[in-house]
Amino acid sequence: MAAATHAAAPQRDLKRFAWPIGYVAVILFLFFLYFQILPSLVKPVSAPVLAWLPVATINECLMWAIMALGLNVVVGYAGLLDLGYVAFWALGGYTAGWLMAFPFNWSWDFHLLSPVKATTPGTHINFWLVCIAAGILCSILGLFIGAPTLRLRGDYLALVTLGFGEVITQFFRNSGDIAGFNLANGDPGIGPIDPIGTGPLGAAGIAPPLLTNSAAGNVWKILVLGLLVGICIFVSLRIREGRLGRAWLALREDELAASMMGVPLVRVKLLAYAVGAFFGGIGGVANASAITTAVSPSGFDFGKSVLVLLMVVLGGMGNVWGVTIGAFLLSWLNSNGLKQIGVQIDSFAGTDLAASLPRYNYVILGLLLVLMMLFRREGLIPESRTKALMSMPSRTEAESLGADSLEAEAETDAVEHSDAKADAKIAHSADVMAGAASAPSPSPRREDES
Repeated sequence: MAAATHAAAPQRDLKRFAWPIGYVAVILFLFFLYFQILPSLVKPVSAPVLAWLPVATINECLMWAIMALGLNVVVGYAGLLDLGYVAFWALGGYTAGWLMAFPFNWSWDFHLLSPVKATTPGTHINFWLVCIAAGILCSILGLFIGAPTLRLRGDYLALVTLGFGEVITQFFRNSGDIAGFNLANGDPGIGPIDPIGTGPLGAAGIAPPLLTNSAAGNVWKILVLGLLVGICIFVSLRIREGRLGRAWLALREDELAASMMGVPLVRVKLLAYAVGAFFGGIGGVANASAITTAVSPSGFDFGKSVLVLLMVVLGGMGNVWGVTIGAFLLSWLNSNGLKQIGVQIDSFAGTDLAASLPRYNYVILGLLLVLMMLFRREGLIPESRTKALMSMPSRTEAESLGADSLEAEAETDAVEHSDAKADAKIAHSADVMAGAASAPSPSPRREDES
């Protein structure tokens, strides 16, 4: 028995690390595919791969995965519906604009471990330091957003978070003149933003010194963004298994029961917003520095919040790996997949869908969301607890079922503890009363008889 237990332990450990090992293997495979394998293949072989899965699309998928993992903390773990998550993305991007760009309003020059030349004017701070700064700044914003929503649930909470998301976007849109001060350059935004530096790898000639949007730079961004996603996955999993993660799950499943069990709701909710916002800040810096190389209010509309929420729902709320896969699928479909599907349909049917199909992306994604809610509302790879919860009746249904069971239990107890003599006496009294009720009433005496 003991030997069997010891033999099963390594199998459990291997199963536990299957997903992390698989993720690292996929990232390394993608890097070597675009760095070494595809350039050595003939064009008829490499062209379809580059058409269906360009390296720039992979980088976008990784950036969206960071965002989805952050929202998963708020929605998937804590069960707090957030429709304004794009606010953290915007603040993270503008943090990169303030700390990693040429000056648009400020006159000072400041450099800190930046890969750009020391003579470059403006504020230029290292990408990784800016990620931390943006995460902290967004966490503070998350606390401000979370504080007024502590007493709200469901639809009201969603509406308030939606309002905050729109407020942040409009704030940056009108930031060109705030009491005469240009804070974020208004509609034009801030750019260009510094590319990511490779440090010793660039100095040794192994990698480009700066990861721009060139072909070589995009290939190396797979490793950088893949590392950021890996850090977010690791943090999410560690928190999920800890005391805070269990408190979030208790809050998600039944807030009233959680409070009765001693879970500090205020602190737990605020921490959910803060941790989710930290990931959103990192995603904003990654998007501004590695994808768009600029930041402006037009990139932070309400549709982005909906898209991130759809990634969480599609993958499986609460499941880190499911959310990551959902982010990859939807971001690929939104970025390049619909276009390629249109190209394939055009080649067979002679239509012109390659240009028009991407314009209906939100229609298609909306239909996908409806189908998911109808046929697989727990997501593609659901968390075991979420799957079990969705198969259970709601609180109202449970209470009604509990009332029925109590009535049945009372009837059973009455039968088991019945007294035969008392029952016979009650039955006899009932028969007497029934006979008295059915007996004909005496007819009134007629006057002629009297």
